[in-house]
Amino acid sequence: MARRREQVLDAALEVLGSEGARRLTYQAVDTAAGVPSGTTSNYFRNRAALVDGLVDHLEALERRDGESLTAGAAPTDVGELADEATRFLRYATGAARARTAARFALCLESTARPELRAALARGRETATDRGSEWLRRLGSRTPRRHWEILLDHLDGVAFRQLTFPADDFDPRPGIHGLLKGLLE
Repeated sequence: MARRREQVLDAALEVLGSEGARRLTYQAVDTAAGVPSGTTSNYFRNRAALVDGLVDHLEALERRDGESLTAGAAPTDVGELADEATRFLRYATGAARARTAARFALCLESTARPELRAALARGRETATDRGSEWLRRLGSRTPRRHWEILLDHLDGVAFRQLTFPADDFDPRPGIHGLLKGLLE
């Protein structure tokens, strides 16, 4: 039962991230999930419940991916941190493209439904705790603020790549330059 709910939520993230909020319907999700018609509505009685489920599911997926992507990572210099951030950004705009677009769509949804913000912010908070520690070890005098600046930059670059994809996408020089500027 839990697996089917997760299957529906994975499909809903895919629909939202690849087709947009207007296409996030029970029928579209059922089709994308390959489940019988009515399955999504059995788990989520209305669109608000589906969006709430998506936010919670996204948080869990991003926590898992964040732990996986940073497992064992402890950058020892600006170049290594730029490499890690580049690797993450390539993943977020490549293999996890639909999920990243869905996250942006859910953030926009939170402007109308502020109650979604706390759950959406938890993933960023986890990343900030880890990243601030990295920056502290690299000599940042304000590691938390510097990490927030880096995350804002990564969000902007990801948004740009999702909306106006560049074939020769290479975010590393910008990330490296930003980090050098923050740490000097």
